[in-house]
Order: sequence, then structure tokens, then C-alpha cells
Amino acid sequence: MPMLSWLRSILHLVWMGVTVVPWAMVVLVASLFASSTTIYWMCAGWLRCAVAGARILLGIQVRVSGLENLPQGQTSAAVLLLKHQSTFETFLMPTLMPHPLAYVFKKELLRVPFFGWAMSRMDMIHIDRSKRNEAFAKVVQQGRRLMGQGVWVIMFPEGTRIERGQQGTYKSGGTRLAIECGAPVIPVAVTSAKCWPRKALIKRPGIVDVSIGPAIPSLGRRPDELMAEVEQWIEAEMRRLDPEAYR
Repeated sequence: MPMLSWLRSILHLVWMGVTVVPWAMVVLVASLFASSTTIYWMCAGWLRCAVAGARILLGIQVRVSGLENLPQGQTSAAVLLLKHQSTFETFLMPTLMPHPLAYVFKKELLRVPFFGWAMSRMDMIHIDRSKRNEAFAKVVQQGRRLMGQGVWVIMFPEGTRIERGQQGTYKSGGTRLAIECGAPVIPVAVTSAKCWPRKALIKRPGIVDVSIGPAIPSLGRRPDELMAEVEQWIEAEMRRLDPEAYR
């Protein structure tokens, strides 16, 4: 079984590498004349290929609950705050959401060949983490503009990928943004590390659960106490979805 998992993981890695190069080249050319929305859905098409490859080659199935909790309306605003365990959910979320998503991420990712180049053509929020005050001002400015266009902002409140069964420090940047923009917060629990562990080459077959919580209004809230509510919901849901990891 370990040898089979190793082989399947290598095949999926090759699949992503082989498909991302032509896809990125098409995106770079199309960005010269296509709208940012068109470019986003073109890039989401490659993410669907990566997720489909994970299903076929790695045996990773996805089970989603709580889609009814998402805001309705073409221009409804939302800030999605996710549990972050692996790369898989960054690929997966755009394939699940009915609205375009704008990730908040460090600008260094734009230097990744092909993948980063394609990302640079999307209307997302890349920041310089060494300039914290300027970075948050940029997040608010661009977040308000994007959400006004019906784009949802997605952030990982723990800041980095967390080992399965562990809990990081929840930072209030996501709730600060929601309050500044008057947008509701959507907490999301994801058990991706059951199949796709943090920084691991070898992936395992199984089911990744994605649980979308009820929208939490941000009006009149304080960032820290709103984030505490988000943290409480996500961590309780993680323990319900993956009890073995939290024994």
C-alpha cells in the first residue's frame, strides 16, 4: 500500500505539472484581452483538473455540507475564513463556490513559474508581509472593491498550514476586514490533512469533509470577539468531523 500511494502521488504531481504549463500559457495570452472574471474562471478550470486528478489518481473524495449557508445574490459580500491544513483546500474552494474568490496571499507566490504567473493575472490580494500596516490597508481597500463586485474574499485565520489535530493561533485580520467592509463572515472547516498532509509528498485515499458554517454578521462586532466565535465554531466542527485526530 505505501508503494501504491507513492506511485499514485507521483502520477498526480506529474498530472498537475503537465497540465499547468499549457493552461498558464493560455491564461497569459487571454489576459491581454479577456476580463478578470473570465481569467478567474479559466484558472478555476485548471483547479478542477487538479481536484479531478486527486479523485481519480489519489482516491480523494470530497463531501460538502452547508452550501445553503452561503449568501444569496449576485453581488452579496462575504469573507470566508477557513481551517488551513494543506494545499488541497486552496485548489478545492474555487471549484465549490458560486462566486469568484479573491485569496489574500504573500506576493512571493507570484514568482512560482507558470502557476504564479497565472495567479498574477487574476484580481486577487497579494501583500508584502514585511509591511504589516500597509498590507492591511491594501487588504481593506481591495477587499471593499472586490466585494462590491460580488467577489468573495477568502483568508486562513491561522496564517499557515496546521498539522492534523492541531490548532494554530487565530489572527483577527479576516474579521477586521469583514467589519471594515460590513460583510458577513463564513467559517469553514476542512479535514484535508486526512488525505493530503501538510508538506507531504505522499497522499492517501479517503474523504475530505468541507463544512460551511452559518453566516455571522459583522455589524457592531469587535474583531477579536468575532474571531473568537469563528474559532470556536471551526474547532468544534473539526473535532466532530475528524474525532480520531483530536483524541
